[in-house]
Amino acid sequence: MLSEKLKNYKLILASASPRRQQFFRDLNLDFEIRLKEVEEVYPEHLKGSEVTDFLAQLKAEVFDLKDNEILVTSDTIVWLEEKVLGKPKNYEDAFVILQKLSGNTHEVITSVCLKSIQKIKVFNVTTQVTFSELTDEMIRFYLDYYKPFDKAGAYGIQEWIGLVGIERIEGSYTNVVGLPTHKFYKELLCFIL
Repeated sequence: MLSEKLKNYKLILASASPRRQQFFRDLNLDFEIRLKEVEEVYPEHLKGSEVTDFLAQLKAEVFDLKDNEILVTSDTIVWLEEKVLGKPKNYEDAFVILQKLSGNTHEVITSVCLKSIQKIKVFNVTTQVTFSELTDEMIRFYLDYYKPFDKAGAYGIQEWIGLVGIERIEGSYTNVVGLPTHKFYKELLCFIL
């Protein structure tokens, strides 16, 4: 399907996320991983998807591409009470983040940037996630055994905490994991046509 249409292109994923890389494999896409360090700083006045749109595009700007290359960059945040809950700095920070998410509904926002020499396209997807009340014991167990310190919001929906703590989601499940695959697939197809 899409992999056939991409045969004249080189698809580049600029992400160290094992979850995004696995999604690319699951979508049957041939891709190369290219990484460049980018300081993920954004203007303070940006809200919600404006933050992730800005960061996804910022990550793309540092790459020089050849004619047949398509670059994919992405950024995911957890948005609660008008604030970004990013990746935790340490165990204590992760504990505080999960306490804030406990018993609340938050948004998981992912922006994806597609870039070639000719054009650039940024899109985003938002999913509402509702946690039940989490006890301190549950949070400590999760942090001790799963160590989600590389994840926005200090949790992975596909892990234990998602199984026992998430009451409902409204929107894309794969978006919460780190890439809205349904939207990505459609947008990538449109991008090359």
